Amino acid sequence: MPTIAETHIINRERVQPTHANNYQSAHGGIVMKWMDEIGAMSAMRAARESCVTAQMSRVDFERPIPIGDTALIDSYAYATGRTSVRVRIEVAREEPHTGETEETTSAYATFVAVDDGKPTPVPELAAESEECKRLRETALAEEPDR
Repeated sequence: MPTIAETHIINRERVQPTHANNYQSAHGGIVMKWMDEIGAMSAMRAARESCVTAQMSRVDFERPIPIGDTALIDSYAYATGRTSVRVRIEVAREEPHTGETEETTSAYATFVAVDDGKPTPVPELAAESEECKRLRETALAEEPDR
């Protein structure tokens, strides 16, 4: 049985001019692409199968990530269905010289496990520590209406 801790992934992307909008900060579509990719990796660790995006909901853009800063993308799976995996994704801007962070964007996403292009069952997801239980409870309490 996979664990929530095993699905936790943190990735960094340096915001380059090619990632920017007219306001010299990361374009929302680029940030969503990074979120989708890292979220899918968390889902695959939970499902033990390839996963595709089924939906992304309540994407909240709270503040920009300027060119030159780092986008810190953090995701973990917190629940599974018969063939689906629900993932919490958070993004922060990270100042590359100091490591100081500030939350910028968050979302909930659902991925479906596929085998040969067809939905396939996924195992249950274990919350093995108090921290993982807290992460699951928080995500379940805050996720948008399903």
